[in-house]
Amino acid sequence: MDRLPPQAVTGAAMDVVVKKTRSRLYVRAGAALLLLAAFGAGAWQLMPHGLQVNSADVRIAAVAQGVFRDDIVVRATAQPLNSIMLDSVESGRVEEVLVEDGQAVTKGQLLFRLSNPMRNLALLERQAEHAQQISNLANLRVAQEAGRTEHRRRLADLEFALLQAVKQHSRNQRLAQQGFISAVALEESADRLAQQRRVLDNERRSIETEEGVRQRGLQQMETAIDGFQSGLQLVSATVDALNVRAPAAGVLTDFRLQVGQTVRPDQNIGRIDDPKRFKLAVQIDEFYLSRVSRGLEGSVTQDGRRYPLKVSTVFPQIREGRFTAEMVFTEGQPAVISPGQSLDAQLTLGQPAKALLLPVGPFVNDTGGAWAFVVDKDSGRAAKRTVRLGRRNNSHVEVISGLSPGEQVVVSSYAPFGKAEQLQIKQ
Repeated sequence: MDRLPPQAVTGAAMDVVVKKTRSRLYVRAGAALLLLAAFGAGAWQLMPHGLQVNSADVRIAAVAQGVFRDDIVVRATAQPLNSIMLDSVESGRVEEVLVEDGQAVTKGQLLFRLSNPMRNLALLERQAEHAQQISNLANLRVAQEAGRTEHRRRLADLEFALLQAVKQHSRNQRLAQQGFISAVALEESADRLAQQRRVLDNERRSIETEEGVRQRGLQQMETAIDGFQSGLQLVSATVDALNVRAPAAGVLTDFRLQVGQTVRPDQNIGRIDDPKRFKLAVQIDEFYLSRVSRGLEGSVTQDGRRYPLKVSTVFPQIREGRFTAEMVFTEGQPAVISPGQSLDAQLTLGQPAKALLLPVGPFVNDTGGAWAFVVDKDSGRAAKRTVRLGRRNNSHVEVISGLSPGEQVVVSSYAPFGKAEQLQIKQ
């Protein structure tokens, strides 16, 4: 028997083909995706978000419950309560200065002298015109008196002639009754008497008319002279105004005239201040314009004593974000106070009340109180959020809505952030 050659042992008969299931593939793919997502989330957390800012460059404050005191502290400047401005009425050259700036003066005291040749020449012309008019008036009165004398003489002659005519006519009447003269002669005598009476009446009316005309002329002349007299007094006053005197007693302020200097009309040359009574001029942020009015109360403290104040005048013009108000003392003023001295005045706008408070900062003006950057403590990011802010004082602003107690807000200026919607605050 032939033997078959021996065959190699491969173990092929023992191998079994196992089919792969899809569920295991899905598990492995999901695990890979979860690992990738976790890695991405970590990377996202580590990546910066928003505008990068250093914590040292911003100021962060927390929102808290508290009592809002509706008052503000403003910087005030002491000013004299009453001041009289010294404006030049006349132009001229300064010839003499008799006082100095800061000197106390009395009413009517001579301050300085001006020279103005044109004013002196005008005074001389007015004086000459006035003298001429007085001379004309004197001549008119002399002429009137001479006319009256002439009228009296003529009137006396006519009255004498009338008397002679009356006597002659009376004699003629007696003679005519006795038959010594004719009727014609008697009639002629009567005619002469009537004529003499008419002449006398005409002369009297003429005298009255002429006297009336002369009287009116005299009155017009006197009126003209009164006008020249007023003009002369006015010119004299302008010349007297070259010697400038103090209109009231007080302290001379901002007075800087020098001999030889030319002064123009309406030029301010200083003022006279009341040295005893003062008021305070305060500069207030325009935010409070609608809440500051006359009669609003305030105070100032000096040397441990409180002096009450009230607002007397409000000037609504806004300059550099501020407006001006004036306050007067109501119960005495500090014993030591000088013009230009600066004081801290407290102005009370309302009564204290409980409120949600946030320390005030430049961000209020930057956003108008409409939004703020609210900081997330864990991530250090600050997101833009709409808020509503109310009243504010020098230290806090009232939070009406949009923020909760304990939340932190960036209260420094937002100007460096531009239009950024988020901030990443780096430690």
